[in-house]
Amino acid sequence: MASSSKRSQYFDNAKFILIFLVVFGHVISPLKGKDNLLSTLYTFIFLFHMPAFILISGYFAKGFRKKGYVRKAFKKILIPYVIFQVIYSLFYFWNGQSTAVKIDLFHPHWTLWFLLSLFCWNLLLYVFARLGWIGFFIAVALGIGIGYVDNIGSFLSLSRTFVFFPYFLLGFLLQREQLTKIIRNKIAFPIGILIMIVTIIISASLPEVSLTWMFGDTSYAGMGKEEIIDGLIRVCQYAGTLIVIFGFLALIPSNQYKVTVIGQRTLYVYLFHGFIIKTVDTIVPEKFLSFVSTHYLLLICFSLAICIFLGSYLIKKYTSPIVELRL
Repeated sequence: MASSSKRSQYFDNAKFILIFLVVFGHVISPLKGKDNLLSTLYTFIFLFHMPAFILISGYFAKGFRKKGYVRKAFKKILIPYVIFQVIYSLFYFWNGQSTAVKIDLFHPHWTLWFLLSLFCWNLLLYVFARLGWIGFFIAVALGIGIGYVDNIGSFLSLSRTFVFFPYFLLGFLLQREQLTKIIRNKIAFPIGILIMIVTIIISASLPEVSLTWMFGDTSYAGMGKEEIIDGLIRVCQYAGTLIVIFGFLALIPSNQYKVTVIGQRTLYVYLFHGFIIKTVDTIVPEKFLSFVSTHYLLLICFSLAICIFLGSYLIKKYTSPIVELRL
């Protein structure tokens, strides 16, 4: 991360790996109940991949005070959310997942919660950025406290907005020198390897109910019986997730690879991969899904192919009018 180019390549590599994990996690989601290894990998991925994505998004939000920033966020984030919310409504009707076309802009479809929350996080910066690190601890307190609101859920992605906001704000607060010092010191790489190995081992022993904590889309009561200690569990979740994010970031190379450029087009992969995966789930027989659940290399290659295809120049060229409103 010594030069601007190296920093760009570093984050592009990180974003490419994270978007691959997003796709791979969604590919194995319907299969994880058929194979213990897939179940472990699914838990491992969801422990950190979205928080890491969100932290990086916050890191690149440092220009929020520039003139026209909110207008740009509205154009680049909120309008695509509305467009794809409508498209997904039509798609779900087409594939039989819904019996009617229901366009509801207040309850995000599947992965679209990220766009709605991302827009809100950018707006929240106007309040929390002034508070500095005190604002970070307030954000953590809000993320903990929102779980005690029983009716909180997917409406306007409010639960996820507050639960994941500390990661976004932390990314914003971290300066380049601080981040470099943390993830590029001499012992960061071996510690990162150790952290990821330990995390995989822990993932194999975590109960299935732990996944609901990682999703962050419902209240404590919605995950089961509400207890006062639930807030402490979320504190441990925050701490554990940040450790895993550090382990992940410490392993990211700063070199240029053929797939590095896809890290600049992760939004395209994120928005479109669901159509491929949901279509496959609809048309592929259950017997074949059971067959491929133990063919790990095939699942990896399929996920990688989706990332490369959707992150290609051609996809960006012909879909940018609806993704970035760019003619």
